[in-house]
This record gives sequence, structure tokens and C-alpha cells, in this order.
Amino acid sequence: MIQVYTGNGKGKTTAALGLTLRAAGCGLKVYIAQFCKGRQTSELNTLKKIKNIKIEQFGSCCFITKTPTQKDISLARQGLIKVEEAIKSKAYDMIIMDEANLAIKLNLIRLKDILTAIKKIPDSTELILTGRDAHPKIVEIADLVSEVKEKKHYYNKGIKARKGIEE
Repeated sequence: MIQVYTGNGKGKTTAALGLTLRAAGCGLKVYIAQFCKGRQTSELNTLKKIKNIKIEQFGSCCFITKTPTQKDISLARQGLIKVEEAIKSKAYDMIIMDEANLAIKLNLIRLKDILTAIKKIPDSTELILTGRDAHPKIVEIADLVSEVKEKKHYYNKGIKARKGIEE
């Protein structure tokens, strides 16, 4: 099955991490590739302690807010190669491509390359893609699509990311 968590609201990665914990709790093996992310966040501390979860980041230390650099593109492409290796290995029951939708939108990775990788997913492997602005072709092939909409956010009051909540 292919699941997509998209939209402009907070909670897409959080939903994917909830699935990760649920899967790991019943003994499933999970691989997480985080695109566009490269800095230490609190959830990494916990996830790295769970033996059947592997998480890798493929982004710079700062989230991309401007035109992506060649380094951003290179890191994202490395991430896609790692995802393809995880798929080919058939070692994982769940593969999460966190912020893959954004990586496609920013042209860090090509839509056609993601679609090719998705076609190789074994039926027994759950694939989750997160990130804003899911491409219509991704939405079309997905079995489940959830859109997280922002109605109100404390960032708009100037409140910064808080440790244990956003970091």
C-alpha cells in the first residue's frame, strides 16, 4: 500500500513517525529517508535506539527556503539511491520517504524517478510519502491520501520551533 500525507498543516511527519512506532512495536522493520532535512531533532534520539528502525537524512542543516543549491540536489539524489537500495533489499516492511513531495516540488528529485522506484515496491512493503504539495500523479497512485490543513498556527504569533514539539 502507498500512503501520502500532504497539505500545509503541521503533522505530516508526525503521522509517519506514529506509523513507524506502531510498525516497530509489532516487530516490523522500517527504513526512513528524510529528504530536505539534515539537522538533529529530538525524534532521532529515540528512533536510533530502536533496533528495527533505520533513519537517514538527506538534506542540509537548514530547511530549504530559497532556491535549492547543488548540494541540496546531490543530497536528495543520494537519498533516492538509498531508498532504491532499501526497496531492492526487501529487508524492510515499511519505507518512509519523509518530505519526498517537497523534494519533487523543489526539483531536487525527479517525479519520474520516484514513480520508477514506487513501481519496484514489493506488495508486502508499506510506502509512506510525506510533504506539502503532493504531485497529482503521486496522489493518483496512492491507496490512502490524507491532507493536513492549517487552520491556525502559533508560528503566526512569532513562536519559534520548540524542543520536543517541532524539534
